[in-house]
Amino acid sequence: MWLIAEYEAVSLFSLRPSFTTASGGKTLLAPTPFAIKMAIFDALCRAQSLDVARSHWPAIARLEVALRPAEQAVVSNVFQRVLRPSRSEAKPNDPDFEGFFQRTIGYREYVHLFGDFAIGLGWEGSDQRDWLRDALLHITYLGKRGGFVQLLNVPAYNEVLPAEFVSLTRPETNFPLDGTMQVVDDCAPNLSFEKIDVYNLAKKLSRGDRTERHVVLPYRLKRSSKSFSWYERV
Repeated sequence: MWLIAEYEAVSLFSLRPSFTTASGGKTLLAPTPFAIKMAIFDALCRAQSLDVARSHWPAIARLEVALRPAEQAVVSNVFQRVLRPSRSEAKPNDPDFEGFFQRTIGYREYVHLFGDFAIGLGWEGSDQRDWLRDALLHITYLGKRGGFVQLLNVPAYNEVLPAEFVSLTRPETNFPLDGTMQVVDDCAPNLSFEKIDVYNLAKKLSRGDRTERHVVLPYRLKRSSKSFSWYERV
């Protein structure tokens, strides 16, 4: 069974691959399975309770994820001023104290998604998971905080995944030769609730708790310069 939800981005999207550093890195053109599953878990925590979200976590982690990308995506390349925690050991009363934060610059990329996009969530069996549909209703952003999205329709159940969707969790044998390769992350098979619990300091999320997948999105580079890259869906 598949559950299809259509969204439209109402602000700029940005999400770096999990293996990049905080100082820079190219953004992905779409949310990853890991980001989508974390958004579902967050929505359940806010709409229901932590205990309800904890009980559904194994089912969330095993979900298949597919995507129908937006019609066009324009990536803006910018350098911006950022504040970072100061590494200096100077105290507030010391003469060389310059503050708790230091000013620097960072390379950032932001994506303007033109047109609606859709997320497909799949599982074995024909049962309808209304708790998952309700969670999709409460998702307000994907990727980095501030990448707001708006749900366009009530999520609908489909027995078969529509042909225009691209699987983000299964190996694809057919893909467009002029598509764009993306490295996306997903939940590892043994990822437990304790690892994603941000209040559990004893067990932190490590790189081994994510599975990296290579996916070809149906995006063709149409035009580019030093300040932007314009992709259109094939």
